[in-house]
Amino acid sequence: MAFPIYKQLDQMDCGPTCLRMIAKHFGKHYTAQTLREKSQISRDGVSMLGIAEAAETIGFTSIGVKVTVEKLIDEVPLPCVLHWGQNHFVVLYEVSGRSSVIDRHLLGKAWGGRASGNSLDSRIITPSVHEKNVHDRENGYGNKKAIFHIADPASGLVSYTAAEFNKQWLSGGVEDSREGLALLLEPTTRFYEEEGEKVKGLHFFQLLGYLWRYKKLVVQLGLGMLVGSGLSLLMPFFTQSVVDIGINNQNLSFIYLILIAQIVLLLSTGAVDFLRSWILLHISTRLNLTVLSEFLSKLMRLPLSFFDVKQFGDIMQRMGDHSRIEAFLTGQTLSLLFSIFNLIVFGFVLAYYHISIFFVAAGASILYAVWVLLFLNRRRVLDTKRFDVSSSNQSKIVQLIQGMQDIKLAGAETAKRWEWERVQAQLFKWSIKSLSLSQYQQAGALLINQGKNIFITFLAAKAVIDGQLTLGGMVSVQYILGQFNAPIEQMISFLRSWQDAQMSLERLNEVHELADEEPAGEPKRRTWDQEQDINLNNITYTYPGAGNEPVLRNINFTIPYGKTTAVVGTSGSGKTTLLKLLLRFYEPQSGSISLSKCAIQESDSTGKKVGDASHQNIIGNALDLKYISHKAWRLQCGVVMQEGFIFSDSIARNIAVGDEVIDQERLYQAAHIANIHEFIESLPLGYHTRIGAEGNGISQGQKQRILIARSVYKNPQLLLFDEATNALDANNEAIIMRNLDEFFKGRTVIVVAHRLSTVRHADQIVVMDKGEIVEIGTHDELVLAHGKYFELVSNQLELAAG
Repeated sequence: MAFPIYKQLDQMDCGPTCLRMIAKHFGKHYTAQTLREKSQISRDGVSMLGIAEAAETIGFTSIGVKVTVEKLIDEVPLPCVLHWGQNHFVVLYEVSGRSSVIDRHLLGKAWGGRASGNSLDSRIITPSVHEKNVHDRENGYGNKKAIFHIADPASGLVSYTAAEFNKQWLSGGVEDSREGLALLLEPTTRFYEEEGEKVKGLHFFQLLGYLWRYKKLVVQLGLGMLVGSGLSLLMPFFTQSVVDIGINNQNLSFIYLILIAQIVLLLSTGAVDFLRSWILLHISTRLNLTVLSEFLSKLMRLPLSFFDVKQFGDIMQRMGDHSRIEAFLTGQTLSLLFSIFNLIVFGFVLAYYHISIFFVAAGASILYAVWVLLFLNRRRVLDTKRFDVSSSNQSKIVQLIQGMQDIKLAGAETAKRWEWERVQAQLFKWSIKSLSLSQYQQAGALLINQGKNIFITFLAAKAVIDGQLTLGGMVSVQYILGQFNAPIEQMISFLRSWQDAQMSLERLNEVHELADEEPAGEPKRRTWDQEQDINLNNITYTYPGAGNEPVLRNINFTIPYGKTTAVVGTSGSGKTTLLKLLLRFYEPQSGSISLSKCAIQESDSTGKKVGDASHQNIIGNALDLKYISHKAWRLQCGVVMQEGFIFSDSIARNIAVGDEVIDQERLYQAAHIANIHEFIESLPLGYHTRIGAEGNGISQGQKQRILIARSVYKNPQLLLFDEATNALDANNEAIIMRNLDEFFKGRTVIVVAHRLSTVRHADQIVVMDKGEIVEIGTHDELVLAHGKYFELVSNQLELAAG
C-alpha cells in the first residue's frame, strides 16, 4: 500500500505535516491545524522537540537520535522523521534493499530506552564511537546502491540515490559529517485507543455549491453549451452531403445551399460562443469576489496571534488559491461537463457511421490517456526538484544584488559567482531530465495518435470500398475524430487542475476552520464604566514554540485610572509583550486582566507600599477583560507601537484611519500635539500629500509623529506608547511631551520607554527584568532605593551611586 502523502499548507508546516503522514500510516487522521497547535509552531517553524511532544500527545513514544547512514539503513524502524537540509523535515518510509522486518521496539532496546530532558540536545542519543567505527569500516560511507524513499511535505513522494540522500541529510554544521538527526516514533496502545479526527472541510460537491449560487447563469451557460454542441453536430452531416450529393451529382446549386447553411452555422456558433464567454466572465468574476470576500472577512475575524506565526507569502498563497479554485470551477469543471457531453454525442455519431472505427478510436483514446497519466507523477517529482533548485537560484541572485556592498568589501566576488554557477549547473541538469521526459511522453502520444489516425483512415477507406461507408462519410469521420480527441485532452487537464484545487481547498479549509477572535455564539460587552483601574493578576505568558521560556512570569500590579504608568527594563524583559496582552493581541496562559473601580494601597509591617507587586489588594467587583469585545476595547485604545504601519494613502487618511468623513478640527489638533502640523502644511498638497507603504518618502521621525497623531485623533480613554519617541530628536521630543501632558489629563496612559526624559514624571514606574516585576514606584523613590531602576538610570546618565 502506498505511503500516505500530505502537502504542507505553509512554508513552516513541514514538521506537523510529517507527523500527520505517520499518524495516517498507522490508521489515524489528524488535521494540520491540530498538530500545528500541539507542536507549538511559531513564525520560525517547529523544532524536533516540538514534533516529539506533539507525537506523544496523540499516543506515540519518541526519541531523537543522531545516527550514521548505515545504522539508519540497518536498524532504525520506519517510518521516521529526518531533519533535512538543516531547514526542513521529511519522512523516510522505505529504503530499498534493507531487511523487511525491523523490530519496532528498537526504541526501548538498541537505543537504550527513552531519553529524558527538556531540550532537543538532551534527547539526542548517539551510538557509541566503537559502533560507528565498526559500521564505517565494514560498509564505508553508506550503502551506495540503496534507494531512499522520502515523503516530503513540500515535494510529495520522492526517491533519492545514496549520494543525493547523503547530501541532504548529512548537511550538518560540521564538514564531512557522517551523522544526521532522526526522530523515531512508535505507536503505543494509547494511540490506537484515540479516535483521531474526522475528515472535514470543503469537498468537490461543496465546491459546486459555490457555483450553484449562480444557478440561473449556470443554466444559461448549459443551454449555450447544448446549442453549441448541436450546431457543431450538424457540420459532419453537411460535409458528407457536399461530397455524396453535391460532388457525386455535380449539383452546384446544392453545394451553394450547403455553403450558405455552413456560413449561417458558423455565425450562429460564433454568436453562441460569444454569449457563453460573457456568461462565463460574469460567473467567474462574481465567484472570485464571493470566495475572496469570505476569506478576507474570515482573516479579519481571526486573532492577531494567527498573523504572528504566518509568513506573508503563506497568506498571499491563500489569496492566489481563490483564483485557482475559481478557474477550476468556471473553467475546468464546466468544460468537463461540456467535454463529456461532446464525447458521448460524437461517440454515438462515430458509432452510427462505423462501429469498428468507434471501437478503435475509443481504445486508442483510452491508451493515450493512460500513457499521459503514467508520466504525471514522474513529471511532478522532476518539477518539484527543479522548483527547489530554481528557488535556490532566485535566493542566490537576491543575495548577490542586495549584498553587493559586503561582497565587494570582503573581496568575495569570485567565490559568490562560483556559488551561483554551481546552482546553474544543477538547474541545467534538471532541465535536461525534464526535457527528456517530455520528449518520451510526446513521442509516445504522437505514436498513439498518428497510429490511430492511420489505422482509422485504412478502416474508413476499406469501408468505402466494401460499400459500408460513403466517401462523404469517410470525410465526416475525420472531422468527428477531431471532435472526439479534444474532450480526452480536456479530461486529462481536469485531473491536473483538480490536484491543484485539492491543495488550495485544504489551505482554505485550514483558515476557515480556525476559531474567530470573537466567536458568534459568545456575546461580549461593548460598553463599560471606563473610569476604572486595570488590574493584572498573576499573568504568565509564553510564546509558541517547544521549550520556550515564559516571557512574563506572575505579573501582578495595578494601572491606576487617569494616571501615567511607565514600564522600563532591558531589552527582552517582556515590556512589549505586556502591552500586547493589554491590547488583547494574545491571551495570557494563566492569570487575568480585569477592570476594577477601586484599588486600595496599603502598607505592611515592612513599610512596603502598593507599588510592591506582591501587595496588591483589589476590593470590589472586577470585570474580566475577556468578557469585553476585542473591537470595542481597541476602539478605546490609542496605540503607538515600535513597528507602526504607514499606509499608501494621504497623510490625512493615515492619521484618521477608518474614518469615512474626517473631522478636520480633530485632525489639526492631533497634528499640532504631534508637532507635525507645520511640516504637513509646508508640503505642496498639505494633508492630501500621498506617502508610500511603510512610510516611504518620509523620515523615521516624521513617521513616528504621524503615528502619535493617529493615536491622539482617536481621542481614546487608554493610551499605550511603545518607544513612541525613540526616533525623535531632543527638541521635538520635548515639544511633543509638553503637548501630550495636557492631552493625558483624565486618561490612563501606559508608556514603554528607555529615555529618562519620557518616564521620570510618570505617576508610577514599573521595572521589569527577565519577565518579572522587580520594582514599582516613582522616579525619586526608585532612585533612592538603589535597585534595578537606579542601575538603568546610572548606565544612561552616568549618575554616581549615593
